[in-house]
Amino acid sequence: MNDPHAAAAHVPPVAPAVPTTPPHADHPGRPHPTAERVAARAEAAVSTPEHMRELGRRIAKLLRPGDLVLLTGELGAGKTTLTRGLGEGLGVRGAVTSPTFVIARVHPSLGDGPPLVHVDAYRLGGGLDEMEDLDLDVSLPDSVVAVEWGDGKVEELSDDRLHVVIERAVGADATVLDDPETGAAVPEDVRQVTVTGIGTRWSGVDLSALAG
Repeated sequence: MNDPHAAAAHVPPVAPAVPTTPPHADHPGRPHPTAERVAARAEAAVSTPEHMRELGRRIAKLLRPGDLVLLTGELGAGKTTLTRGLGEGLGVRGAVTSPTFVIARVHPSLGDGPPLVHVDAYRLGGGLDEMEDLDLDVSLPDSVVAVEWGDGKVEELSDDRLHVVIERAVGADATVLDDPETGAAVPEDVRQVTVTGIGTRWSGVDLSALAG
């Protein structure tokens, strides 16, 4: 008669569960490539374009020359609006608009701060190589570089980066907020913004001022 305990001894051990990583914002089926290098994170619910610009202004206070900011979100999510706030917070020249018809724009500083390089990487197929060929007449290490649609394309520009993911909550998923003037509960097209610091540059940086 077979010994059931002996049989159990030959059962291979169960492999430990592999921890999952957050999904890639543009490719939900793919793990986010930067998930394991997170140094800091904050989340904010944004209900109006002005709030989005204000979030950009608050982010700008944390930035310094050489910083790379990646902006991820669907069309119309508010990437350019947030970048406009970055420009206002950095005190740069020129209105920040969508760079759809030019791959990149340089906004020089009006003071002694870094210029803002605003990039639309949607049509960038070559990533870093193409960025270097743009002849931007500015030193990227001395600038703040904000890249829309840059996830998975321009990470080689810097080992450290600030990744801003904007997700829309509409319809049944919309958050109901209190109108600041009337106090009435109204449905809003709310954006959930997740700001993640990647790499040693953002280790120890307090992003709590961005939360809300």
